[in-house]
Amino acid sequence: MIMAKIGIFYGSTSGITEEIAMTLRQKLGEEQCDIYSMEEDFDEYDQLLDYDYLLLGCSTWGAGDVQNDWRDPLFEMELEKPDFTGKTIALFGAGDQVDHGNEFVSALGKMYNHFQKLGATLVGEFPNEGYTFQYSSALLNDKFVGLPIDEVNQSDQTETRINQWVESIRPIFLNN
Repeated sequence: MIMAKIGIFYGSTSGITEEIAMTLRQKLGEEQCDIYSMEEDFDEYDQLLDYDYLLLGCSTWGAGDVQNDWRDPLFEMELEKPDFTGKTIALFGAGDQVDHGNEFVSALGKMYNHFQKLGATLVGEFPNEGYTFQYSSALLNDKFVGLPIDEVNQSDQTETRINQWVESIRPIFLNN
């Protein structure tokens, strides 16, 4: 039996997405959240299905690709098409809008499309004001589909952005 209400799953190569995940867990309440590294703690996508509320963290690499630890699980889910109906998912991730501004946090857009096709309800959009980038597939109706963090170029904005996002998702994730 799962004691926590929220599952936080993240993939992190450089440690930034891991730090965001840890901060989110602390802000939402450690007793409310179980946290999983996709590299160290993840075995199969059924772990995701154990939770009705999920925070999924993924940084963007290359030409808008998801972080390596997410590739196999997403491919497996693409093939097996598990049912995420009734699951509420909010996305977060790291990107670099200066050096990789042509695909800034585009992995969040890929994650969004993937889980939407599997029936999940996706929440946690975030305004794009204050960011400078050329393109992102994570934009929907002029908002990001999740929380984008640019620790490389705007680390001074990280705490404010996390706090703003947590306050926007708190009623959905903790008041049910």
